[in-house]
Amino acid sequence: MAKLTIQELKKLKESVSKDLSLRDGKSSIRILVHMGTCGIAAGAREVMNTLMEEMAQADRQDIRVVASGCMGMCSSEPNVTVEMEGQQPIVYQQMNANKMRQVFKRHVLKGEVQTEFALARG
Repeated sequence: MAKLTIQELKKLKESVSKDLSLRDGKSSIRILVHMGTCGIAAGAREVMNTLMEEMAQADRQDIRVVASGCMGMCSSEPNVTVEMEGQQPIVYQQMNANKMRQVFKRHVLKGEVQTEFALARG
């Protein structure tokens, strides 16, 4: 097995720290992807993968992504909840990769709620 250099270890530490900061720490925005079995069966994994791609491009440290359980609304899965500091949470329904990109770019980054996908406020 090849030995890692100090530089490689530092780079690995930075990468892992960045990944962990998506789930932990203080944030002004939190995005929950509901990934119960019904959500996963409906496509929540694809939604989560798309969200992670968007997060990597945006490189924002104030946004946290959380994999959450089922919220009991199986007929509207995959569901995503966007919580922004000082505002009511918005639950988005029947999400897919394209809808997730739009919600991320418009709601999360610009503050424009995407009412056509919204299931509920609060």
